[in-house]
This record gives sequence, structure tokens and C-alpha cells, in this order.
Amino acid sequence: MPNYRFTKELKLEIIHACESASIKQVATAYNVNPSTIKRWNQRYRLLGEDALENKIIWKTYTKEIKLAAVKDYLSGQYSKNELLIKYGISTDSLLTKWINLYTSHRELKDSGKGSLISMTKGRRTTFEERLAIVKECLDAGKDYRKTAEKHQVSYQQVYSWVKKFLAEGAEALQDKRGSNRDEKLLSPEEKKAKELELENERLRAELAFLKKLKEYEGRRF
Repeated sequence: MPNYRFTKELKLEIIHACESASIKQVATAYNVNPSTIKRWNQRYRLLGEDALENKIIWKTYTKEIKLAAVKDYLSGQYSKNELLIKYGISTDSLLTKWINLYTSHRELKDSGKGSLISMTKGRRTTFEERLAIVKECLDAGKDYRKTAEKHQVSYQQVYSWVKKFLAEGAEALQDKRGSNRDEKLLSPEEKKAKELELENERLRAELAFLKKLKEYEGRRF
């Protein structure tokens, strides 16, 4: 078959041909790769006929749109394809890039060039801090980014702490790094004292958490 120049009109013809035949059949008839037809069809459904023009079209997205799309995805309520349609995002890879940047503590600004600004890195915290941060994050509807920025910790830290707390309770927020090595150097009496100290610390933190939770519930009603 002769080579076709795939104009916007021809791409539309190919897309509509798929309504009465399989993509494989249409691809063979027009001598084009099936994956190319799928890409054209996706762009057509999301962005309209202009997206099929033979020229580079840069679509810009505001910071609010990017954040909304990423948060919707992280909520688990939407698939990537659903978000592409909901927000008019041109490609799956673009949404994936936003998600990776967001969860890597970097933020896309609302500019066409996609400029980046650094976000808060992780830091060491106490058990009481982690428990308080988790409580505040849950109160804020799992707004991990806002909580992370307020307490100068990373997004990933907050996300991990909340996940552990919901799955295993406050005990999961204890920092056990190096505990096995240190305990080998302790006498039986020192080990017992350390266990009591940790238990008291856990109880104090849980009581403080429950007190704050009770105050919060009281303000709601």
C-alpha cells in the first residue's frame, strides 16, 4: 500500500473506522501501527479534534489541577484513565510524572514549563511527635502534604506513619532501629527498666492522643 500522510482528517477517518472493525483490521488497512491508532483515539477523546493536528501542541495545567489529580489518584477512588478524562490530561505518563514528583517531596508550579521547587526533607522525630502528627493528619482528612509542611517532615514519613497507625495502632510508630543491638549490651535489670520506660512513654503518648481526640470530638458537636 502507498504511504499515507496522516492528516487530522485521515486520523479521524481511521478512528471512526474502528467503530465498525477491530483496531487490528483498521491498522492493516491503513498501514499504521495499532498502538498509534490507540494513541490517536485517546487524544481525540480527551482533547478533541485539534489534538490530532500534525503540530506540537503544549497544553498547560495549573498547580491546582495537578494537585487535585494527584490527590484523587492517591485517594484510591480513581484509576489513572478516569483521571485523564476527568482533568483532560493528555497522557498517562504525564500524570505519573506528577505523582512521582509529589510523593518525592517536589511540587509542580502552575507554569507551562513545569518549574520545580524543593519540598521538605525528612527528619528524625520522637514517638510523641509521630503520634501527634498522625492524629493531626487524620483530623485534616489525610492531607499528608499540609501536615508534612507544617511539621517540617517529609510527605513519605507522614504517609508511612498514618498507614502503620491505621494498620497496627500506636505501637507501630515506635522507632525500633538499633534496638536489638543495644539490648544485647544491657543487663537483665537494665532491659526490664528500658521496657518499662518504653511502655510508660507509649502510654503517655496514647493518653495525650486520646485527650486531643476527645477535645476535637467535643468541638464538632
